[in-house]
Amino acid sequence: MRGRRTYAREVVQKLTDTALICEGGGMRASYTSGMVVALLEAGLHLPWVGGISAGASNTCNYLSHDPWRARHSFTDFASDPRFGNWRSFARGQGWFNAQYIYEETSLPDQALPFDWDTFAANPAQVRIGAFDAAAGEQVWWGREDLATLRDLMVRVRASSTMPVVMPPVTIDGRVYVDGALGASAGIALDAARADGFERFLVVLTQERGYRKAEQRGDWYLRQHFRRFPAIPQALAARPARYNAVREELFDLEASGAAYLFVPEQMPVGNGERDVAKLAASHEAGLAQARREIPAIRDFLGVT
Repeated sequence: MRGRRTYAREVVQKLTDTALICEGGGMRASYTSGMVVALLEAGLHLPWVGGISAGASNTCNYLSHDPWRARHSFTDFASDPRFGNWRSFARGQGWFNAQYIYEETSLPDQALPFDWDTFAANPAQVRIGAFDAAAGEQVWWGREDLATLRDLMVRVRASSTMPVVMPPVTIDGRVYVDGALGASAGIALDAARADGFERFLVVLTQERGYRKAEQRGDWYLRQHFRRFPAIPQALAARPARYNAVREELFDLEASGAAYLFVPEQMPVGNGERDVAKLAASHEAGLAQARREIPAIRDFLGVT
């Protein structure tokens, strides 16, 4: 594809003890995709990578060693006429046309072709989180669930399916929505710990002083999700869970067990569509990430 670039795929130094965690946040990932690019530029390849929602996209682009896709997924692609709008929402495809965004554009010769061979050959562990709408439980998928490109992308889509604005996704007879509704609150710290990791490089999508406010519209959500009461219950519980996980991360940072990439200023919201604003957001995130790479190297213990 014209203008597409990839970086050297050799690991600069084998890293074995630190997990990379990518938070979600919709189009706020225009900023944090800059960290994906910076890590690839620096040749830093971690042994475990997990993400939810937009963080799942960052996870996949990082593991496929594709800085071009990392950037364009959250910038120029928003101008695609099939990206989604009120018309696609009225047709039941969602405000973000998720089937197109994840399952169609990742195919060869489409808008965002995905390098499946590189992803499949990458030895790193991967975790993608979603929320089982009937059971009301967090679900984590790993490489054992990802035999094909479609297996991967339908799960990234499920992980990214924001309730109400995007239709739920059915996989093997189970209905899933955005993984941020689960106990992890959108940050895969529990999954990394379950896989044995005690050190974490965490890419956050909110500023350091942010605290999530209480959920509004409970009555509407209960009516809308009558078939899946676990969804409004999880939405109501999410602010407290999210704020608690962030506090835990700050404690880990203070103890030296975590390095947190925290946006100096988040210039866009999760539903931003303005390509110029998204491009500026990416450049700001990339600039911050490049400035922090020396400190990240120190944390990882590499020269």
